[in-house]
Amino acid sequence: MALQLWETLKEAIMAYTGLSLSTFFTVLALLLAVYYVVSGLFGSSSDHRHHHRHIEEEEEEMPPLRPPVQVGEITAEELRAYDGSDPEKPLLMAIKGQIYDVSQSRMFYGPGGPYALFAGKDASRALAKMSFEEKDLTGDISGLGPFELDALQDWEYKFMSKYVKVGTVKSEVPVTEPESTGGPSESTSRDVDAAKPTEDGQSETAAVKSDETPSNVDADKE
Repeated sequence: MALQLWETLKEAIMAYTGLSLSTFFTVLALLLAVYYVVSGLFGSSSDHRHHHRHIEEEEEEMPPLRPPVQVGEITAEELRAYDGSDPEKPLLMAIKGQIYDVSQSRMFYGPGGPYALFAGKDASRALAKMSFEEKDLTGDISGLGPFELDALQDWEYKFMSKYVKVGTVKSEVPVTEPESTGGPSESTSRDVDAAKPTEDGQSETAAVKSDETPSNVDADKE
């Protein structure tokens, strides 16, 4: 049955086109190739214009970025106010105590972004360890290994080259006062006081000896 259909199709092609079966399919393949090339050219141009218009619309919807504002030296608690929750405030983030304005990357560090939990904090330890745990959202980098410190250095270089530094985080580590020198002085005075009775005792002993010596001499004379 299939063979009969094939023969009928071949005879019909030769009758209506005057072409052999191989020539007919070659011409058909060429026509399809030309169609795809032409549709691809015009279709890509149309898609490109549509994509360009879409980008322009997004740029028009996004408000223009404000120039970075220097905040000076602030505490970690004050830095939390710049986590992106208030659209009127810049988006800030700190590395190794240096605060940077990351407002231009709000899609990453702003609310809903993949790194939103780093905003408004000194996330040095978290960046070094590539950790998203709350306990690592701190500027304390003590105990980190060499590889983690290298990773943190790379992040710092990236921020220094891409973002504007606007301030520093005030250190909250208490300053240790040197110990008072009163202790040694007191001990020294106590030592002096302790030594005085000895000296007095020695002097008294010497006096007794001097008193006893003449009597001994007189006794010998007698």
